[in-house]
Amino acid sequence: MNRHALTAAFVGLALVVLAACAPAAPGRDRTVTVFAAASLTDALTEIAADYEREAGTAVVLSFGATGGLARQVQAGAPADVIILADPAWMDRLQAAERLGAEPVDLLRNDLVVIAPKGTDGEGDPFAALGGGDRLAIGDPESVPAGAYARAWLQRSGRWDAVKDRLVFGADVRAVRAFVARGEAALGVVYRSDAVGRTDVRIVLAPPAAEQPIILYPAAKGVDGGPEATAFLAHLSSPMAAAVFRRRGFEPVG
Repeated sequence: MNRHALTAAFVGLALVVLAACAPAAPGRDRTVTVFAAASLTDALTEIAADYEREAGTAVVLSFGATGGLARQVQAGAPADVIILADPAWMDRLQAAERLGAEPVDLLRNDLVVIAPKGTDGEGDPFAALGGGDRLAIGDPESVPAGAYARAWLQRSGRWDAVKDRLVFGADVRAVRAFVARGEAALGVVYRSDAVGRTDVRIVLAPPAAEQPIILYPAAKGVDGGPEATAFLAHLSSPMAAAVFRRRGFEPVG
């Protein structure tokens, strides 16, 4: 091998070594996977996009009914951060040792009754239900909003009148879709699922004395690392709190 070829070979080897030793681009391998209740879709999507730009950490969001998400995590699904719409489901995960830290109450919410956009009428919307009209709520067995709705309907004395009109949604956003499409005359959803919508309108907000206590606990998953801790801290920041309030939630603390 001549001198020029030997020099070129050494230069090429040096470049390979330097490339191997060079630090990775910021945030390239930093990812946090978040399992969250479906009612958080709009708020968390906005918050996660801002966080990715600021922190350089990729946020992978997975939304669904609280019960379904909890069962996935309990079965071993990898979730760095878990945010549910019912403390009871979070307690199950803690008992199963699927959490990496104590859960904290992150948000509050309220129930409202919605109807399709343009619906006429005032007063009690339940009194105006026709013979074939349906009432949409979440499936009480897996959707906290459905369990809260059932409890409120029972407590307010409406259950017997509507129990045969019920249609169940797989999550609270499905309930809203039933109403928006006119497949149900009324639906019981979280306030956060009705605020700012143009396809449905709030026709009844139960008084405070009838409202269930609706809390969203958040926790780090058992395999969550520093990225999970940092994202959870961001969810309690003033910036995130402003987004949550605008989306109809009330931050705790």
